[in-house]
Amino acid sequence: MVKFGTGGWRAIIGEDFTKSNIQKLSKALAVKMMNEGVTENGIVIGYDRRFLSKEAMRWAGEIFAAEGITAYLINRSSPTPLIMYYVMKHELHYGMMITASHNPAIYNGIKVFTYGGRDADEIQTQDIENYIMDVKEEEVLGMEYEKAVEAQLIIEINPLNEYLDNIINAIDMQAIKNRGLRIALDPMYGVSETSLKTILLTARCEVNTIHDRHDTLFGGKLPSPSAQTLRSLKNYVADHYMDIGIATDGDADRIGVIDDTGRFLHPNDLLVVLYYYLVKYKGWHGAVVRNIATTHMLDKVAESFGEKCYEVPVGFKYISAKMQETNAIIGGESSGGLTVRGHINGKDGIYAAALLIEMIAVTGKNLSQIIREIEEENGAIYMEERDYKFTQEKKEEIFMTLLVDKCLPDIPFEVDKISYLDGCKVYFKNGGWIIARFSGTEPLLRIFCEMPEAEDAIKLCETYEDFLGLNNKKTLEQKKLVLNHK
Repeated sequence: MVKFGTGGWRAIIGEDFTKSNIQKLSKALAVKMMNEGVTENGIVIGYDRRFLSKEAMRWAGEIFAAEGITAYLINRSSPTPLIMYYVMKHELHYGMMITASHNPAIYNGIKVFTYGGRDADEIQTQDIENYIMDVKEEEVLGMEYEKAVEAQLIIEINPLNEYLDNIINAIDMQAIKNRGLRIALDPMYGVSETSLKTILLTARCEVNTIHDRHDTLFGGKLPSPSAQTLRSLKNYVADHYMDIGIATDGDADRIGVIDDTGRFLHPNDLLVVLYYYLVKYKGWHGAVVRNIATTHMLDKVAESFGEKCYEVPVGFKYISAKMQETNAIIGGESSGGLTVRGHINGKDGIYAAALLIEMIAVTGKNLSQIIREIEEENGAIYMEERDYKFTQEKKEEIFMTLLVDKCLPDIPFEVDKISYLDGCKVYFKNGGWIIARFSGTEPLLRIFCEMPEAEDAIKLCETYEDFLGLNNKKTLEQKKLVLNHK
């Protein structure tokens, strides 16, 4: 079964991520392209370092070749942003990336990109799913790989240089050269090392790398940059007196950072810092876009500059669409994905890393100093995040409670409004908020809470945890309290 979520199709290898389903999806997309009359420029397909990624790319290419559609296959593991850039630069109507991004190693998947290098939106992915339902097994026939190459229906390419040159041309490389920065990299066994080292060594930085080998198990950890997964990078930065530590997730579209003091910087902080830098130090003008589970500090900083912050549902396609609509400077999410006006229309951890390095060089300040500067001007707020696994039965129970019956626990803060745009988000009059929503990429319930005081954010998460029966102390029915919406 192929079902798209907020970050493409992801499935457990050998369960739903199979050759049969990969080729069905490819056949469906090929038919869609033919029906839309957009086959002339072909399709580009890339892959990351996950188990079966390269093979999956080849299986997909064989299907497009059999349909007479030229498939441009990246001939080495590559960052997802490279594929998005290629679709945009060469005006292709579709591209595919074989990746499950930051999911556990047992997963793989496929991201589909549309014209302009954008993540396929809900309409497009639903359309692909409908085409898949119409695909008959006997119609899924691929062309033998070598024959397809010979017929030039599969063309192996390596467009990394044009992607890197685009980033290098957008960054103040001279300012970075003048600082002589010392940088630690952690690709998390993923695909970013070549790209980041090329950029940073060109800027005469000293670069030391950890976790750079090809390991389809990602060292036994989740390939997602977080305070827990970046402990080795944190220690390396502190022990070797590095100016900054930079990590990227498995396919390099998300970023994680350790500052000069050895502290993990939450992706929320990175978004705030970069927006602040682009407006205050580079003189840019424009709004900022964040998803519904991302810090409201962006709202405060935008307001301080006389700008606006827009809120959208989770899913980078919503961020890129709103950025285009409003000509926003930057857009991002609390999970570490962001992009900047004038670059690609999707997440890019490599470009974000380069921009952070530029910021340190141009301002002459360390990351910790810039963050203090922002807090001095705008105050501080605190976020608590929690993830919970559940059974299907438990998911249905929580869904019914929060999103159908619209019940909430007894909350000791005055409520301003409630949104069901994506999950259930409660806004408080003191500027804080809490949201509970199901992940679109993993079987998890996620709770995010941001408050002026850290203890209040923790207390609210515990209140929800108890109310929803996530600590298994009571049944959910025993804890339901209907919120008075009046």
